[in-house]
Amino acid sequence: MRVLVTGGAGYIGSHIVLELMELGHNILVVDDMANGNEANLFPGNEFINGHIQDPNVLKEIFSRPVDAVFHFAAWKAAGESMTNPSKYTLNNLNGTFQLISAMLENDCKYIVFSSSAAVYGTPQYLPLDEKHPLSPENYYGYTKLCIEENLRWFDQLKGLKSASLRYFNAAGYDTKGRVRGIEKAPANLLPIIMEVASGLRKGFEIYGDDYDTPDGTCVRDYIHVSDLATAHVLALKQIMETNQSLTVNLGSESGYSVKEMADLAEKVVGKPIAHKIVGRRAGDPAKLLASSAKARSLLGWKPIYSDADTLLSSMWELYRNL
Repeated sequence: MRVLVTGGAGYIGSHIVLELMELGHNILVVDDMANGNEANLFPGNEFINGHIQDPNVLKEIFSRPVDAVFHFAAWKAAGESMTNPSKYTLNNLNGTFQLISAMLENDCKYIVFSSSAAVYGTPQYLPLDEKHPLSPENYYGYTKLCIEENLRWFDQLKGLKSASLRYFNAAGYDTKGRVRGIEKAPANLLPIIMEVASGLRKGFEIYGDDYDTPDGTCVRDYIHVSDLATAHVLALKQIMETNQSLTVNLGSESGYSVKEMADLAEKVVGKPIAHKIVGRRAGDPAKLLASSAKARSLLGWKPIYSDADTLLSSMWELYRNL
C-alpha cells in the first residue's frame, strides 16, 4: 500500500513510519518540520516538506493514489492551547478538515487518527474506558474531540472509515535505536527528566506532593511509543478488513507516580537528577489510568515495552549521547 504519514518526522510519527517500513509499505511522509526532526527521515521513503493546509501540498500528496492515512500533524501542548487557541484551530482543526476533504476527493477512505485521553477531562471513575463521559478541560483536548466527532459524521455521510486512538502518556524510544531525533520542546515528564539528565536543562519541577496518592505526587499511565506503533498498524488492518470505524484507548493500565518515575530515572542514568517540589498546577487530576480492554479484545493488542525500565532505558540510550 501507499500510505501517508502526516507529521511523520516527529516523535510518534517516526515510530509509526518504522513499523510501516518493516511491513514493506510505500510511505509518504509530510511534515512542515516545526516539530519534526531531519534525523527521523528514513531513506527510501517519499518526503514532502510542507503543511497539509497548503493546497499545493495536498495536490502533490494525492497526485498518485493514497490507500490510507496516519494523521499526527497537530500541536499538542495543553497549556499553550489555552493561551493561543487560534494556533490550535488553524492547525489541528482546519488542517485536519482540509486533509479529510482531500482524501474524499481522491477516494482515500481510511484514516488512523492520533487522538488523546484529554478528551475525557477530569476522571469520574478509574480506570478510564471508552464509555467515560467526554468533557475536555483544555482547548487541545477539545480539538481532538471535535475531530473525532467529525470523523463519525464523515463515516455516516461519505463512508470514511477511521480509527481514533486515545493515547495516555506516550514515552520511550525505539529499542533498536533507529529513531535518533529527540522530541522538540517537550511538555511531558519523561523527556523533560531526560533533558535534565543529559544537561539540556538545569532541573525540573514536580507540581504538588499533597495529592491523594501513595507518595503525594500525581499518578499517570505511560505507554511506550513502540507499543503505540503496533496498535496503529493493527487498527488500520481492523478498519480495512471490517469496514467499520473504531475508537479505543491505548494505555498500559499501570500507573507510576511522578516521584516514582524521577527515582527510577536516577537509577537508570546513574546520577541524581535535579528537581524541586512546587505548587499544584490547575487541572491536574491525582490519577489517570486507562482501561485498554477494548483495544486488547478488538485489535488483539497488548503493550510489551511499557514497563518503567524499558521506557526510561530506551530514552536514556538516545539522550546520553547528545
